[in-house]
Amino acid sequence: MQPARRVAYDVLRAVTEEDAYANLVLPSAIAEASLSPQDAALATELTYGALRRRGTYDAIIASAAGREISDIDAAVLDALRLATHQLLSTRVASHAAVNESVNLVATEVGRGPAGFANAVLRRISRDTPGQWQERIEAGARSDDERLGLRTAHPVWIIRALRRALTAEGRADELEELLEADNASPEVTLVALPGLAEPGEPRRPYASGAFGSPGGDPHAVISASGGTVRVQDEGSQLVALALTAARPIAAGEKWLDLCAGPGGKTALLAAIARENDVVLEANEVVPTRARLVRNALKAIPGEVTVHEQDGRDFTAANHSRFDRILVDAPCTGLGALRRRPEARWRKSPSDVAELAALQAELLSGALDAVAPGGIVAYVTCSPHLAETSAIVAEVLRTRDDISELDAAAVMASVSESPIDLAGDGTGRVQLWPHRHGTDAMFLALLQRTPQEADR
Repeated sequence: MQPARRVAYDVLRAVTEEDAYANLVLPSAIAEASLSPQDAALATELTYGALRRRGTYDAIIASAAGREISDIDAAVLDALRLATHQLLSTRVASHAAVNESVNLVATEVGRGPAGFANAVLRRISRDTPGQWQERIEAGARSDDERLGLRTAHPVWIIRALRRALTAEGRADELEELLEADNASPEVTLVALPGLAEPGEPRRPYASGAFGSPGGDPHAVISASGGTVRVQDEGSQLVALALTAARPIAAGEKWLDLCAGPGGKTALLAAIARENDVVLEANEVVPTRARLVRNALKAIPGEVTVHEQDGRDFTAANHSRFDRILVDAPCTGLGALRRRPEARWRKSPSDVAELAALQAELLSGALDAVAPGGIVAYVTCSPHLAETSAIVAEVLRTRDDISELDAAAVMASVSESPIDLAGDGTGRVQLWPHRHGTDAMFLALLQRTPQEADR
């Protein structure tokens, strides 16, 4: 079997069976297989393509097989998804896609399932992508389900995205957003301030953001000694906004409360170093805490990385910090370009569970920030239940907090004009289709200064 297809299949199996993230598993699988650059590119396209459009391909496979997806063996189904992507969305020759996939099923599962896979794939190969799309859409029960089959998004996510855009008066951008979710994102790098200079091409908004020459960042990152790293421009902007919300005073104490894997922590640490600020970080998951420490190795100075539940940490550190970043655990619906499997893995119940944690973390941060201090509440999700609803809920329970105009602050740190439509609250929602970033949300909250400080 061609090595690129083998790698893609193994990654799909890891995602299905182990809840692995493709963006973490695929690079090591490519390295372990010693793929050539050409084969690595093919393995990447096959993996991400099959994961991204899984819902659409599953509907096609079910139609061609004449049975429910749940009735197909999981190992066979992953092979069928991989082959369907090749047949309908790539220039791979049909006979190669079918034969290699059938042989894969025979090796992994057995000759009987291989015969089934052969029949399904030959049925799929007989019709064009357009014919299959028309066929599965004809069976849709609603316009949103039809749109979901066309754009490979679950209906609940489509509706959540529509609500978020509607809050900005931009509901007409929905299909453009869905298309952007299905486009491979460009690699964006950050040059840590005071330690590295951004290269070319420069990105439009964040001061240290630039693109990766030729698309492969490894040479640039290696040459920098860690002072240049991959980081989405939206992530850079929300961290910069916290540092720019008011002038920085020497001796301030900052906290990155939910720090893993450490990208924003490193950016804050570089800025803290330039301004004689003390930064601490906290990350509850030990493996992610190690990633935070690794991210900080290239930055002179010491950043203490705690390993506690953020709620416990803030409860034990009342009024201690001047600025706190709460990059709260979320569904990750803002990063579907990078983690295509997340759209099929998450469900509305995840939103409800996370919302309770998000509110508790934000409330804890507001207790841990000193009077006059600022908390940045950030999520990589545009779902209103994870963004504005959390901020509104916390504000309803407190009379010692005021909300700053985060949009004005972000506009002030942006290197060029930035379209922040907003919902009238001053909160910021970035979008992949509008800004070329992940869909990062930002609200800036300030604890009321004490009377003597006013």
